[in-house]
Amino acid sequence: MLKKVLGIACSIAMVAALISCDGTTKSIAEDSDADITLDESSRSAWSISGSTFTHDPSIIYEASAGLYWMFYTADGIGVKYSTDGKNWIQGQQVFATAPSWWKDYVPSKTDFNIWAPDISYYNGKYNLYYSVSVFGKNTSVIGLMQCTSILKGDWVDKGMVISSTGKKYNAIDPNFVLAGSTPYLVFGSWYDGIWITRLSSGTMKPNQSPIQIADRDLSANAIEGPCIWNRGNGYYYLFCSFDKCCNGTSSTYNIRYGRSKSITGPYLDKNGNSLLDGGGTVLLSSRSNQIGPGGQCIFTTKSGSTAMGYHFYNKNNNGEATLAIRDIKTVSGWPTF
Repeated sequence: MLKKVLGIACSIAMVAALISCDGTTKSIAEDSDADITLDESSRSAWSISGSTFTHDPSIIYEASAGLYWMFYTADGIGVKYSTDGKNWIQGQQVFATAPSWWKDYVPSKTDFNIWAPDISYYNGKYNLYYSVSVFGKNTSVIGLMQCTSILKGDWVDKGMVISSTGKKYNAIDPNFVLAGSTPYLVFGSWYDGIWITRLSSGTMKPNQSPIQIADRDLSANAIEGPCIWNRGNGYYYLFCSFDKCCNGTSSTYNIRYGRSKSITGPYLDKNGNSLLDGGGTVLLSSRSNQIGPGGQCIFTTKSGSTAMGYHFYNKNNNGEATLAIRDIKTVSGWPTF
């Protein structure tokens, strides 16, 4: 049922220990005490080439393979790989066919499109969370795949993680993050916004009920696609995609954020507004040919720095969903490029 992601041999020397995409980084000093405005120039932007189509990317560097991997929304979960994180090559999808248990939770799903996968490394395994859902409903489920090596593609299906049937929330858009040594999963879209739950370090599934950490008036469009960055500076940063995706150059997606000293909140924006009450400081919105940026992830680069991957709708390419990556840091305790 499952395919290997990639059938190539790689003999690139091992570098440092495996680097996680769970949002944690080494504890480092703040970049500066001087406040600056958001840099909308290209100074922090990576030059992306090759197979650039993506939607809701999640990126990780597998040191033992010497490769960056990107998982994204597509039939069977799309996969691309790169030696430098800039030139991307198409790989094989994770699922060759749909596991039968998906129908138990989302019986109305007739397509094979799997949403917003999230890749991380924890306790000696790569964890790939993903969403099975249909548009306009919260009859959704988050599933989990695990492997010891993405290059080998020895994926094992671990089944259901969270189902939202009959719940207030929507079980899509998962993101794994560590608070110290404790694993958490943040998720959610539309409905009652963004939620977080603690995970068992053994099963990688919830061992407590989820709690809400962000919401907004849905007449103002979506809040979804959460990811949390554990900066190592005493703050957790919650990034979310606001407004509407998936409409090409008519999309209104934008990336907003808040911060908290506790992973479970409260998250406040730069003006002190709670993300539970519709708050959120804009990090990135449409500009030039990049329309509706969103579906963001935080990952650690080969060199140990931190970057944000996201998609935008390319005005110069018929609105195609396209990969972008920018280096990210904090200044005076707030994220910027």
